[in-house]
Amino acid sequence: MQLVIGNKKYSSWSLRPWLGLTHAGIPFEEVLVNLHEPDSKARRLKITPTGKVPALIDGDLTIWETLAIAEYIAEKFPAAKLWPVDAKARAVARAACAEMHAGFVPLRSLCNMDLSQRKSVTITPEVQADVDRIVALWGDCRARFGTRSNQDRGPFLFGEFCWADAFFAPVATRFRTYNIALPPEAQAYADLLLNLPAFKAWEAAGQAEPWTEV
Repeated sequence: MQLVIGNKKYSSWSLRPWLGLTHAGIPFEEVLVNLHEPDSKARRLKITPTGKVPALIDGDLTIWETLAIAEYIAEKFPAAKLWPVDAKARAVARAACAEMHAGFVPLRSLCNMDLSQRKSVTITPEVQADVDRIVALWGDCRARFGTRSNQDRGPFLFGEFCWADAFFAPVATRFRTYNIALPPEAQAYADLLLNLPAFKAWEAAGQAEPWTEV
C-alpha cells in the first residue's frame, strides 16, 4: 500500500491515517507531495479525482477520502483493532470521527495546524465553543468507554488506541501551537497524543521540512 500525504508540518488530514497506520504497525509506503510546489495540484489530480490528500493506493484501488481510508484499513487489518470491539463504543467512535471530519470549522479556520511555531491568537466565541465541545466530547468518551467499573481500560478515548484518537491528534497540536488552555484531564489526553512515538516521528520530520506555508 501507498499513502499519499502532504507536508507533515501543516497537513492535518494527512496525519490522521498516517498516525493510525504507523501506531498500529501496519506497513505502507509513504509518498509525500509538497503542497506548495507550483505543480502540486496537477500532480495530485493524477492520483485522485479531487486533487486532495491523503490518498491510499492499494493495487488498483485508490481511496481519496480520510474516513473511507480509515474504514478500509480497519476492514483489511482487523487484528489492529482500529475501531473499538464493543459495538456501542464503535458507533460512538465513528460519530466522533465524523463530527471532527465535518465540524469545528471556526477552530480549524483560525488555528491551522503548524508544527513549527507557537503563536497567540484572540479566541473568538465561536472558537471557544469548538474548544468546549471537544473537551466535553473527550470527557464523555473517556467516562463512558475508557473505563469500566472504575477500572481504567487504557488512556485513550475508548481505552485502547483507535481511529478516534488519530482523528483528534491534529487538534491536540492546534491547542499546543496556539496556547489554548484546557482543563487538566483534557490537557493530559492532548499530551498523551503528542507524546506517542508515532506522532513524535511525524513531528520531527515535519519540523525538518524546508518548505514554508505561503
